[in-house]
Amino acid sequence: MIETLMNMDTSMIIWIQEHMRADWLNPVFILITTLGDGGMIWIIGSAALLISKKTRQVGIMCLVALTLSYLVNNLMLKNLVGRARPFEAISSIIPLIPRPADSSFPSGHSAASFASAWLMFRKLPKKFGIPALVLAVLIAFSRLYIGVHYPSDVIAGILSGIMLGYLAEMILNLKGHYKS
Repeated sequence: MIETLMNMDTSMIIWIQEHMRADWLNPVFILITTLGDGGMIWIIGSAALLISKKTRQVGIMCLVALTLSYLVNNLMLKNLVGRARPFEAISSIIPLIPRPADSSFPSGHSAASFASAWLMFRKLPKKFGIPALVLAVLIAFSRLYIGVHYPSDVIAGILSGIMLGYLAEMILNLKGHYKS
């Protein structure tokens, strides 16, 4: 079962590299992935939500979700799993950015993106939530395109981000501060 998953992961990342990469798209996806570095675009967006009283609770939820995502994904899971990056295991994978030094599983960019974007999508007017979700999808896909994650890393990051977004909401609701 695990071997089948690993073979699918390898096949998909190689297919993306061979069939989707284009010289004119490379700078676009490098920019998109850079927006997710350190969760910075989501931290800035969440901080901006703190300004207005109408969006403050969503901003707080997003910041709590981002903190949980960092703790769970970047500090715990990456170190526990220790999965090698695709470019370390597959010689034909050439990353388009400097090689990250941490482990591959799960994708921290995907987790942070979905921890915030999923909350924004659910809690804000759709004119804000839909673009946030689209950006999260693009950041997650960019990790495959630039060759630094396997598809299962990205899927795990997305699912983790969504779950931690819900957890942040539950924690704040349990404290009685932010009933939805």
